[in-house]
Parts: sequence; C-alpha cells; structure tokens
Amino acid sequence: MRIRVIIKFMAKINITTLGCPKNQVDSEHLTKAFASQGFTPIDDPNDADIILVNTCGFIKDAKEESIEEILNLAKLKKGGKKLIVFGCLAKRYKDDLMKDIPEIDAIFGVGEDSSIIEYCKKITNRRSGDTVTQRQKNLPIHPFADSPIHRFSSYAYLKIAEGCNKKCTFCVIPSIRGKFRSVNSGQILKATKEHIRKGARELILVAQDITNYGKESENYNLVSLLKDMAAIKGNFRIRLLYLYPTEITDELLKLIAKEDKIQKYLDIPLQHSEDKVLRAMGRRGTRKEYIKLIRNIRRTIPGVALRTTFIVGFPGETEEDFNGLVDFIEDIKFDRLGVFKYSNEEGTPASKLKGHVPEKTKDRRLDEIMRRQAAISLEKNKELIGRRYEAIVEEIDGNIAIARLYSHAPEIDGVVIIEQSAVSGKLSAIKVGEIVNVEITDAFDYDVKGKLV
Repeated sequence: MRIRVIIKFMAKINITTLGCPKNQVDSEHLTKAFASQGFTPIDDPNDADIILVNTCGFIKDAKEESIEEILNLAKLKKGGKKLIVFGCLAKRYKDDLMKDIPEIDAIFGVGEDSSIIEYCKKITNRRSGDTVTQRQKNLPIHPFADSPIHRFSSYAYLKIAEGCNKKCTFCVIPSIRGKFRSVNSGQILKATKEHIRKGARELILVAQDITNYGKESENYNLVSLLKDMAAIKGNFRIRLLYLYPTEITDELLKLIAKEDKIQKYLDIPLQHSEDKVLRAMGRRGTRKEYIKLIRNIRRTIPGVALRTTFIVGFPGETEEDFNGLVDFIEDIKFDRLGVFKYSNEEGTPASKLKGHVPEKTKDRRLDEIMRRQAAISLEKNKELIGRRYEAIVEEIDGNIAIARLYSHAPEIDGVVIIEQSAVSGKLSAIKVGEIVNVEITDAFDYDVKGKLV
C-alpha cells in the first residue's frame, strides 16, 4: 500500500541575501529547510507572505547596505506580510534594529535556522490538503536542475568551514560566527555530488580561511578534501577562495598544479604589504615572505591567476606605508585585486588605535590603487589575445554570450564576451552551463572578448 504524506501549506517565503558567498550558502541551506517544511520559496518579495533578509555586518558600507535593503523591503509590508531579519548585522545590532526599524517582526542571529523556521510556522495561516509535490508541479524547473527551489547557475558555493581563529584587529567575524570549525567531509562530498547531478559546472569552496580546513583532524586536511572531490565523476571544476597566505603549503600548490579539475586561480587576501601595518592588523607574514610565496606559487602553477584584497587607511598608515603598498602592487602585478577603505568597527582592537586616517585620504588612496590596477589588468588581458581557453557559459542573449575563464570568479571578476560570427558559428549551438572553447580576440580593463573555436 502506498502512503501519501500530506504537508500542510504554510506560506510563500523570499530570502534576500547581502554580503559574501558564505551568506549565500547560509541562505540556500535555509531555503532548502523551509521547502522541506512545506513553505514555497519564491524570487519576488512582492509576492511573498514572509520576507527574510540575510544581512552583512562586516564593514560600514555593508552595514549601510543591509539597513537600506531592510528599509526598502519594509515598504512592501501589507496585508499581513512579515519581515524577518537575520545574519551578521542582526546578531551585532539586534536591539538597535528593533528599536529603529519597528517594521521588523523578528530578528535572529547566525546559525539559527531552526528557530527561524519555528517562528515562521507559528505566524503563518495553515491550509491542509496541499502537498509539497503538488505545489512544486507549477514551479519552473531549469533543464540542468531537478529542483524548483533554486534558479539554475553554472556554479555553486560550498562552505567548508565556519568561524575563524585568526585575530585580525580590524575584523568582527570571530565575535559573530565564533571559533573555526570544519564542516564534515562527508557532508561536503554529498553536497558536491548533488550540485554536479543538478548541472553545476564549478564548485567554489568558501570559508573565512579554507587553508585551515581539517584543523580538528590529524589525518584529513584541505588537500585530502580536494583529492576526494576531484575523484568524483563528472565534468566540473573546483575553485578556491580565501586562502590565508602563511598557511599555503607546497603540498597544496602541487596538487592544484597537477589536478585538472582544480582551477588555476587562488584568492589570497593579503590586506597590506608593509610590515608595520601588517603587525598592527594582527596579520601573519611579512612583505618579504609574501613576495617569496607569490614567486613560489607562480613557479609551481604556471599561468596561475592570483587575486588579493588590500585595506587602505588603516590606523597609523602613513604616506610612506601607502607608497610601499603601491610599489608592491606594481611589482607583483596581481591578475585581480580589490581594495577596501578601513572601516572603524566598534569592539575591535583596531578601533582603539591612534592615527586614524581621514576619509578623504582613504578615498584618494583607494582611487590611486584602483587606477593603477586597471592598467595592470588591461596589460594582462592583452597578453591573452590569440590564446585559447575553456570557458563556462553563464548567459546567452541574442548574438552575445557571457562566459567565464578559469581566471574569472563569478560576481567579483570580469567575463569573456562571446559574439556570434561567421567564423565562430551560431551561439544557439551552445547552452548556459556548457563548457566551451574560446579564443580571445580583444581586451578591456577587466573583461575580454572571444570567439568560439
């Protein structure tokens, strides 16, 4: 006898995610949990019964963006619609948010998925006789994915650890997300297989510091995990984000060099180059050690694309320190580079330091680095002209396709623009999510143009 399980209808939910990819992973997990409890995840907050906002509270700009988004979504409240705020900003400023934005119905911190769902169960009007399966039949399913819950993307983020043990003086993450703890490898490998089955072509490993993965075990580390992931069957790639510079090992570099499934791309946030500033930041390593590391990486992994981030205007950063950073950038010539202005976060050791830099000076320093990096990026992109690479197709619009090379991380780097031509053939022959071969034909500051080959 076949037993049919009836799940009561509860509500349509929409989750807006702000901040880093780690937040995106958290939202995806929460969305799945909601769906398993009978809620219907939808893309448009206007049509949702419950609007949720996953906030970021890392730096001043992120906090302002989160507050602005909460206020915008609060305007949609009508007819009993509820607004729930959670995540990093919510954990840091719960009382202030509830006081200043009365439209918020509830606030939760980080890792409180079960509490969020239980709260939503209590506030929704239930209607019996409607199953998850019945409601999902009317939702669109992308040809690459069998889940109507998520829109298809060629890539998926896999968060392999939570929290951080580092003591960077400018960072609030440890106080928000707690100590570093690795995600169980079995759980990661299971998620890997699921994403591959649904058509993902690139799996992006994220954590506050992925090089620390497996610290709780003597026998299993990041290299072990990468080997197990690469052994899974399928046409997919693995990308590594956020590696702490002084914990990158030769064993890891050699594996990346020889394993075809691992993209030859490393995101290594250095934060600064000058020893005095690095010490004030609580960062490990020195300028000399960073130069040695980068030379070793480029020697071990030919053609590797290196991305980093820097902070300008840290308390005590002099013009001499800044000029040293500019010289470092000019000498190293990173493929990708991001810059943040120092954000004075209450409760951090850096907030108590002397020598805070004026905002106008921070702005000037940021603009100077980005101007120089644009020239470096253009120079490097021009070197790609005439070369052929694999590319993952992200979007097709008429006679133009947008794709990514191994040197392009989604959402933060440039793209390759593929135009239809008599030589390259019709773009209708390719699909979103497909891995194609392209030849680079032109270069811009951050993007390149190519043709199918």
